[in-house]
Amino acid sequence: MIKNRVDIITMGCSKNLVDSEALMGQFLANGYVCKHDSRNPKGEIIVINTCGFIQDAKEESINTILEFAQAKEEGRIAKLFVMGCLSQRYKEELEKEIPAVDKYYGKFDYNQLIADLGKPVLGMPEAMRCITTPKHYAYLKISEGCDRHCAYCAIPMMTGRHRSRPMEEIISEVEALVAKGVKELQVIAQELTYYGVDLYGKRCIAELVDRIADVKGVEWIRLHYAYPTQFPYDLLDVISRRDNVCKYLDVALQHVSDNMLKRMGRNFTKEQTYQFVRDVREKVPGIALRTTMMVGFPGETEEDFAQLMEFVEWARFERLGAFAYSEEEGTYSATHFQDDVPYDLKLKRLNHLMALQQDISSEIEATAVGKTMKVVVDRKEGDYYVGRTQYSSPEVDPEVLIPVQGKTLRRGGFYEVCITDSEEFDLYGIVK
Repeated sequence: MIKNRVDIITMGCSKNLVDSEALMGQFLANGYVCKHDSRNPKGEIIVINTCGFIQDAKEESINTILEFAQAKEEGRIAKLFVMGCLSQRYKEELEKEIPAVDKYYGKFDYNQLIADLGKPVLGMPEAMRCITTPKHYAYLKISEGCDRHCAYCAIPMMTGRHRSRPMEEIISEVEALVAKGVKELQVIAQELTYYGVDLYGKRCIAELVDRIADVKGVEWIRLHYAYPTQFPYDLLDVISRRDNVCKYLDVALQHVSDNMLKRMGRNFTKEQTYQFVRDVREKVPGIALRTTMMVGFPGETEEDFAQLMEFVEWARFERLGAFAYSEEEGTYSATHFQDDVPYDLKLKRLNHLMALQQDISSEIEATAVGKTMKVVVDRKEGDYYVGRTQYSSPEVDPEVLIPVQGKTLRRGGFYEVCITDSEEFDLYGIVK
């Protein structure tokens, strides 16, 4: 146990990571040594930022809490705090079941932890963030919560209604991040395309992205977690027009059959889904579309799944993730539908879908061979520098492997790379 050291462990999504980074900034400003996701946590204080999205994530969070609760009981740590989505939703139950935790905080009151330790909360938390990603990129959270009511999703129960951050506050944070060396911004929200409705009475995501692109030093902007219903098409004009806005859009479509979309509460139809993909590709030629699909939702028939496979084969998404439906207590689907698709069938459908996407990805990646592409270097790994094009987000998308030969490449540097070979999910290249 190291005196005056805090270890913060983050579970779940990048939105949680931003919260952990803001809390780390407060600890550092108050004189603590702070480590994030250390392989060997040794601090006298442990903070676990939990995820409560699906059953697997909840179990992982609970097991982590139990692990450190035992460490506290054995005297290996002095204080244990828990924050985030899981404790936002299940605080009372957790307090009863795991009383060794000194205090549970929700998703939005974590700065109270600093005050409870007798320290002042200093400055604007976002501006004081301690970036845990490689210093050339950072996540930029523009809103909290969600006003959608998708039948399967428990997130609104934890995060509440959509709340946009003021535009000026976001731009100030961007300027602060750039001053720290950040060149690439991953713009994130539960639904970024709803940005501004609560503050300005209209969707302002296009204006916001335009203003972020104006900040000197911002090399790349990448957009995550759009929603297709009432999509603001002026955003596509910004993506097409601005050189530093990546030709990339992450929009979760979930399914395509009218039966599934209606039961999921998506307020979108099969016809609209096909047209949406056509419109995006027409307005932003060459865009990389990332989406997420769900299989095994209650009532999914073989015909529904066949329509999904047909759609994915037609759309040829550059990036696609998928998961099997997991019933979440308190959601509409849990209370109104029977989870009637057997687990083995869910996995079979998931495997078929991802096998199709692997073939599509392999074919798409192969089209890059012979082209010269702008690549940012994220790290050095063995005999390769590992980087990404504008069409790839960190950690989840294909990477570019550049042999460590001749030129020394700088982490966070941008280079023109000639693509020489491809695999299902990665490219190989040499610097020109």
